[in-house]
Amino acid sequence: MSDKVSVKSRWLLSAIGLLFFFGTWEASVRTGLLPAGMVPAPSSLWQAWRDEVQGGFWQQAIKDSLGHYLLGLAIGSVFGALLGLLCGMLAVLDGLLDGIVRLLRPVPGLAWVPFAILWFGLNTAGATFVIAISVFWINFYAAYAAVKSVDPEFYELAASFGHGSFFGRLVKVVLPASAPGLMAGLRTGLGQGWMSVVAAELFGVPGIGARMMQASSLLATDVVVVYMLTMALLYALTDFLFGFVRKFVLRWQP
Repeated sequence: MSDKVSVKSRWLLSAIGLLFFFGTWEASVRTGLLPAGMVPAPSSLWQAWRDEVQGGFWQQAIKDSLGHYLLGLAIGSVFGALLGLLCGMLAVLDGLLDGIVRLLRPVPGLAWVPFAILWFGLNTAGATFVIAISVFWINFYAAYAAVKSVDPEFYELAASFGHGSFFGRLVKVVLPASAPGLMAGLRTGLGQGWMSVVAAELFGVPGIGARMMQASSLLATDVVVVYMLTMALLYALTDFLFGFVRKFVLRWQP
């Protein structure tokens, strides 16, 4: 018996799950199971969101965060994927950078915040740097693994057709064969970038994370949850739009 469900059924089940989640949450707050002062009821979020919109805070926070999110995502993705491709193709470069990669990879993006402040100051550039660092490693390893998984016979086949040079192998073999892995890394980076936004704005850079910190200092938990949901919706939107990019790039796949 197959356990597969149709897309329509999956959407229906997802909606039921969300209704159950928010219903249980609301009931827990109203019955006192969860302290109302510490956890807002879902029914209070609508008014909190309206107040943020009417005050212009919500729109401005999204605008500010999107600025350094998109720039950091682009920088981290491009440089991460490029270096991953090069390390995967060039054994000498891979060996030279192996120790550096092992040293720096475990350092989380949050640990770079002090250096972001020292190097860039309390501005968008510092937030962009933190986001780029967080996204960089995801794309680096996705590209590196994608190149390493390419069948060596493809290189031999390309060489027999006159594409044995570095750029010939890159264009004719590596990029097409590693495209699915690269797309997977880019998609993962979309989510990692949004998770890094709060850390990138901890030191006072305007945006969603900064607004959440301001609200939490005032115990306005309903506003905090509004921006948490805002980030979730923004990620869903960027992931949805990226789906079209992925479909176009991988249009050759069956």
